[in-house]
Amino acid sequence: MRPPAATPPIMPPLPGAVPELPAAHGYRLRGWTPEDTGLLREVAADPYIPPTTTVPAPYTRAGAAAYLERQRRRTEIGTGYPFVIVDPTGRAVGSVGLWVGGLPLRGRASVGYWVAATARRRGAATAALGAVTDWALDELALPGLELCVEPWNSGSIRTAERTGFRRTGLRPAHQVVAGRPRDMWHYVRP
Repeated sequence: MRPPAATPPIMPPLPGAVPELPAAHGYRLRGWTPEDTGLLREVAADPYIPPTTTVPAPYTRAGAAAYLERQRRRTEIGTGYPFVIVDPTGRAVGSVGLWVGGLPLRGRASVGYWVAATARRRGAATAALGAVTDWALDELALPGLELCVEPWNSGSIRTAERTGFRRTGLRPAHQVVAGRPRDMWHYVRP
């Protein structure tokens, strides 16, 4: 006799727009705007951010406009919530995203984050990931979150662990970065 099929998680109703969220230490999160092209110009030259994201490199106005449109569309079609991390002075310093497109299949949404080199080691990623995690688990009532980090990326590992994510194991050749499959540590938050 065949065991009963697992019931996929019921998707909670999700908002149709990226909200503004307060974060720790005076940071805040908001949706992307055309005024954020300066941040894109800065991180387009970063050796790690463009290969692991859709940030255009080299920077062009057309590439930046296409990036901003992708961010808008992700929420419009229901696959995610891309946020800009804004520091206490009002400067855009990074991005954090909540990606819900895979939730029905995996039972978890995924999160990702990056911070411009000029703003690293100031708590921006930890504040942003904490705010998005709280919003996703508490307000949206999502069943769980996951994220993946390359084993060498100690800053991202610290960020994940400081916000309560638990490492579940190594996923060999899990993500292609700069044309090469890379191993990733997998983290979850129930």
